[in-house]
Amino acid sequence: MSIYQKFCVETFDDNGVIKDFKLQYPENYNFGYDVVDYIAEQEPDRTAMVWCNTEGQEKIFTFKELSILSNRTANAFMAQGMKKGDRVMVILKRHYEYWYVTLALHKIGAVLIPSTHMLTSEDIEYRIQDASIKYVICTPQENAPQKLLPLKDRCESLHTMWTVQESVEGFRNLTEDIAASSSTLERQDTLAAEPMIMYFTSGTTGYPKGVIHDHTYSLAHIITAKYWQQAFDGGLHFTIAETGWGKTSWGKIYGQWLVGSAVMVFDFDNFDPKAIVTIINRYKVTTFCAPPTVYRYLVKKGMSTMPSLVHACTAGEALNPEVFNRFSEVAGLSLMEGYGQTESTLILANWAGTTSRPGSMGTPSPLYHVEILKEDGTFGQAGELGEIVIVPREDGDHTGIFMDYNDNPSLYKYAWRGGVYHTGDMAWKDEDNYYWFSGRIDDVIKTGGFRVGPFEIENVLMEHPAVMECSVIGIPDTLRGQAIKAIIVLAPGFEASNTLKKEIQEFCNTHVAEYKWVRHIEFVDVMPKTISGKILKREQRGENS
Repeated sequence: MSIYQKFCVETFDDNGVIKDFKLQYPENYNFGYDVVDYIAEQEPDRTAMVWCNTEGQEKIFTFKELSILSNRTANAFMAQGMKKGDRVMVILKRHYEYWYVTLALHKIGAVLIPSTHMLTSEDIEYRIQDASIKYVICTPQENAPQKLLPLKDRCESLHTMWTVQESVEGFRNLTEDIAASSSTLERQDTLAAEPMIMYFTSGTTGYPKGVIHDHTYSLAHIITAKYWQQAFDGGLHFTIAETGWGKTSWGKIYGQWLVGSAVMVFDFDNFDPKAIVTIINRYKVTTFCAPPTVYRYLVKKGMSTMPSLVHACTAGEALNPEVFNRFSEVAGLSLMEGYGQTESTLILANWAGTTSRPGSMGTPSPLYHVEILKEDGTFGQAGELGEIVIVPREDGDHTGIFMDYNDNPSLYKYAWRGGVYHTGDMAWKDEDNYYWFSGRIDDVIKTGGFRVGPFEIENVLMEHPAVMECSVIGIPDTLRGQAIKAIIVLAPGFEASNTLKKEIQEFCNTHVAEYKWVRHIEFVDVMPKTISGKILKREQRGENS
């Protein structure tokens, strides 16, 4: 029996597709002790992680090694006064230290706050002040220590800061502290219902908000890993994500280890499609997950075959069918899309045992009761546009949904208004209960009395060979209320010109209804994006945050 089966009861339909899923766990469940330490005891030499970087360095970690390293790290932290409930910011890029630092924090019961090195000093200060962060562990790279040092005097909550690998003035050296600490750790008193991790959402509006998940969040990702990413016992799963992103929790630690798969970690700074393919082939990666942006670059800049891959999936934003088709032609695999939020785990997906429908978000996860909520407050039927919402299960179980927004109960209450959780994403479902993304509620374009989801126009634009990346927005128009504008990053080999604008415009407009016609095109070098890589349409529209 795989270890994940200790924590759930599964039901399947006649075709073997997951139909119902119910978690079961002890009151004091803790991923560090009950999963990693358990595997380390049963199979000490089982590979947990394969790590390499662009400098040619490589490290392979067994569960036993990670168990010991996390014990030492927890002891080093507690020696500096860290205790259950303390908030800890971790800025470690793709360094392997992230994995045993994370496990150590879970074992202590401290709240992990993963953050990206791309944050400015002001961004970091906002998070420290908002969450009363007490400890920070950071990379010595990318000027991260220099961003943090001035904050020690401005942020009263800050107690201790560490760097890894290198000594930096004003910081403790965690690598040295770990080496000097005991490998034995007495199990700490933690509860499954207590906070485990907090992510600051990158959002398209307002200041980032802290989203808090309890310890059962790790178990909710069994669904993510096994039935969407199709990670398997003895496999090697590779998710493209920096550790400051929520996608790391989705694809680089919890669900994968629970179902018996090792994780592949490639520590890089600048994305290179050929390097990614090389890593996949060198280490014989079996399952792969990346945001649509990665697949766009793979197919637009050329990719070779990857014979070890048996499954590939994508999430983070909607996928254009053109990219889906071109990837499938080269890799021989159908991309399986999925959808979820920082506040949740996987809500919709094209599941194992089903046929992927290009462009569809898939069908609801067995963890959730998902509906389409129309403007009139009723649930939509097939073909009707509305907001994706989650209805509480009959047994009241909210597993996989966040437990709170940090110090903002009114915002949490608003997210659950009307007795359902509001995602803010628009979609419609077909007769087979497959959901199709339309856009964020505030991104829907109202033109000439029609409501137009930007994604459907973006799909068409992406089919033109000159279009590397695009974003469609509505801009003020005296005749139509809003006119449709396309903002485009050109593919290599194409140069901006009025002739090319006209060509792309005519190409698009011959493939869509007249009310969806693109009226304006702008070429740009880069798109404004959130830290997690989503295009900031509000900024493109010139709106204030």
